[in-house]
Amino acid sequence: MRPLDEKETTQVFEKLFKFTGNNLKNIVESPSHEGPDSNPGRYCFRLNKNRVYYVSESLVKRATNIKRDNLVSLGTLIGKFTKNGSFHLTIQCLNLLAANAKHKVWLKPTSEMSVLYGNNVLKGGLGRITENINMGDGVVVFSMSDVPLAFGVAARSTQDCRKMEPNAIVVIIQADIGAYLRMEDEL
Repeated sequence: MRPLDEKETTQVFEKLFKFTGNNLKNIVESPSHEGPDSNPGRYCFRLNKNRVYYVSESLVKRATNIKRDNLVSLGTLIGKFTKNGSFHLTIQCLNLLAANAKHKVWLKPTSEMSVLYGNNVLKGGLGRITENINMGDGVVVFSMSDVPLAFGVAARSTQDCRKMEPNAIVVIIQADIGAYLRMEDEL
């Protein structure tokens, strides 16, 4: 378990910024409320076996007593670095993204199951969409009752969505909460 180097930090922050925008500072500067310490500190990012974790500083101090080989997980898994060095967010960071999302999409109840099975969001399944979404922006997908379901990349801008046909793709899903069931051995 080690801190991220400068290149790794840049990659992680660029990916998080895509989804949170200026709300990234809320993630970075968030005070920790975990642990028995009266002043547990802040949250930080740590790397263990090519996986990036969002963890409180007080928990990191306690984890120093465990050998690196024996440490399986610590805090919230944000994402992982692939063998070629690129960074991918994982579904475990959905709650963190949802709380700080810049762009949001809400689904009609009839299309929620389609997304949970791993399909992309279609225009016919949109309930609401935030303004000023551009193509390629990071988007968090919610149910109409504000439960975060997935995150992905906008395939069309907000303006284009109004003119599209019902079966056109609006959001390309990168990860959804149905992944817990589809890939439980890998997670």
